[in-house]
Amino acid sequence: MIRKASLLLAGALLGAAAVTTLSQMPFHVSGAANAAATDTYRQLNLFGDVFERVRSDYVEVPDDAQLIESAINGMLTSLDPHSSYMSPKSFRDMQVQTRGEFGGLGIEVTMEDGLVKVVSPIDDTPAAKAGVLAGDLITYIDGEQVQGLTLNEAVEKMRGPVNTDIVVTIRRESQTQPLDITITRDIIRIRSVRWREEDDVGYVRVTQFNEQTFDGLKKGLEETAKNIGDDKLKGFVIDLRNNPGGLLDQAIAVSDAFLDRGEIVSTRGREADETQRYNARAGDLTEGKPVIVLVNGGSASASEIVAGALQDHRRATILGTRSFGKGSVQTIIPLGANGAIRLTTARYYTPSGNSIQAKGIVPDIEALQELPEELVGRVETRGEAGLRGHLEAEGEEQSGSQAYIPPDPEDDTQLNLALDLLRGVQVNSAFPPIADTASVPKN
Repeated sequence: MIRKASLLLAGALLGAAAVTTLSQMPFHVSGAANAAATDTYRQLNLFGDVFERVRSDYVEVPDDAQLIESAINGMLTSLDPHSSYMSPKSFRDMQVQTRGEFGGLGIEVTMEDGLVKVVSPIDDTPAAKAGVLAGDLITYIDGEQVQGLTLNEAVEKMRGPVNTDIVVTIRRESQTQPLDITITRDIIRIRSVRWREEDDVGYVRVTQFNEQTFDGLKKGLEETAKNIGDDKLKGFVIDLRNNPGGLLDQAIAVSDAFLDRGEIVSTRGREADETQRYNARAGDLTEGKPVIVLVNGGSASASEIVAGALQDHRRATILGTRSFGKGSVQTIIPLGANGAIRLTTARYYTPSGNSIQAKGIVPDIEALQELPEELVGRVETRGEAGLRGHLEAEGEEQSGSQAYIPPDPEDDTQLNLALDLLRGVQVNSAFPPIADTASVPKN
């Protein structure tokens, strides 16, 4: 058995947190693999020949370690957008990020067509305050072209000492000219859960899934319920919009907070015996109060696990726009002193057996935000299905949607609709959800 650390990510992290959880996965050597061994070794000999020719004949003396690292990263990034090599420094940075406090800009990014694409800026970080938006394409970093860099190289260039400035050149849809945005690097302290009382409704926003998320959710639910009073409390709004994901175990714990029983999520690898199922334990922290979950095109990975579980169990109504559609599991495999690799090892499925990959979670109630004129056409995400080299969906691909949250809650169409539904000001056939005992497996 090989011990590995599993996590869910929407892309590479720069200012977003991802936490590792341990799982055991068997190592398989199939007959087909043995039959292909001769061809494989022949190809490895070809790589050795090319490597030696580069070392001996390139116009300048190359760095052998850099050549090997680039070759490894090229192999991994050719698989899908979420597999990559992490140098020892990148691996250490990732481990620091899992604790929810680290240096950076505060954006979650991936690679698209050779450019760095912003999946989501993190709330209250330098990037968010500077005006970086989901869907922005970073073309230059301090005047250096991004095209030709790997994602890890680009991320490394955006890191730096606290209180130093960086200029990122951004390309946005519907904008004829690129934008230069100056961002001051800072320590990113990720408070993954925030909450407040909306009169008679508890509002809890989860910005990502790190080690602190479940504890923060529990505290937020308890404090808002206490402050409002049980006799006045109408229910809860759980806001997962623009949440890029994070830890698998935290997604399971957050889902379990609202469920008494049943499957939360399953992961399925290449082999049948690699399937793992995660089930809820008794105990609903809200004691059955109505719940509405907000999602949009920036809700990915662990966010989609929570939304999918609560939707399939008819425990919550999902409101907003179609989610990102990242339905794959990445495993962090340490390589000793040589860093680690992030490798896609499984797909995950909702309790009803549906794959989210390149399809996303379809909300029970679709609600679009009213956009300021200057943002019309700029805040649409293409989702997982728009990433080059993504794993194919099981069925029609159509993930991605609007990913905008107004800065003023009074202008937040989705939030205000959720509040109206909980208070009975508006009605919709999807709220409250009607339990269907035959729709999902039970323990």
